[in-house]
Amino acid sequence: MSEVLRGGVVVKSIQQQIKLQVAELKAKGIIPTMGIVRVGKRPDDIAYENSILKNSQSVGVETEIYEMNEDIPMEEFVPFVKQLNANKALHGILIFRPLPTQLDIEVIKHLISPSKDIDCMNPISLGRVFEGMQDGFAPCTPKAVMEILKYYEIPLMGADVVIINSSSVVGRPLGMLMLDQKATVTLCHSKTRNLKEVASRADIVVAAVGRPAFFDETYFNEASIVIDVGINECKDGKICGDVDYDNVADKVKGISPVPGGVGAVTTAILVKHVIEACKLQQLK
Repeated sequence: MSEVLRGGVVVKSIQQQIKLQVAELKAKGIIPTMGIVRVGKRPDDIAYENSILKNSQSVGVETEIYEMNEDIPMEEFVPFVKQLNANKALHGILIFRPLPTQLDIEVIKHLISPSKDIDCMNPISLGRVFEGMQDGFAPCTPKAVMEILKYYEIPLMGADVVIINSSSVVGRPLGMLMLDQKATVTLCHSKTRNLKEVASRADIVVAAVGRPAFFDETYFNEASIVIDVGINECKDGKICGDVDYDNVADKVKGISPVPGGVGAVTTAILVKHVIEACKLQQLK
């Protein structure tokens, strides 16, 4: 019988840790606070914002929402972000992406101070991940994958891990986090030859290609641990992952569901990063 690697219990474990840390900070007169910058009113941004607010409130982390007009020009947006950097009451900054076309992401991604960059937008933050440094913040989705594996005590040392995504947001930083745990990592992408053969030999497979129910049972073996990062709208209008869950779940050793898996943990990681940022800033 395969094990369902549910994110809800992982979230509760993370929240318990956060509550203790928030209490310690507030006892010192420090209120951990996150600043969320949303440009426009995209429904998915608002849904994510509501999820963050719910998670933050449940653990005592404050949030400040900064809603900007969708047509805000660069000459207004840049100094605003710089003001947030200088605001000592804000410990973490999150800018929702994608941004409107008039806002140059290649400039903006350098604006957030690495000490407040809770979702690894600044290339300096990503560089710290690749250097194995502990004073930065990895992207939240890769960290969520790692937290799930840690909670369910999936051994990584010496494990063969296949990550089917090579982006700088998921695949590459996740690969570095896996390497830090002494796993042997293969990053796959659209040009990978014999993907089924490569994936089916692995101990752990992370699927993140954004194609609904794309991976069937032929990509895995009976000892596979399958982490599904995909969030897609299926033909029936429901949310599903990249893995054909119904046909794969009983043929592998463990699998994370969608919804209720990695996505649920990602928001908790974001809130956790606010606490870590707050503590790092107090040391300076």
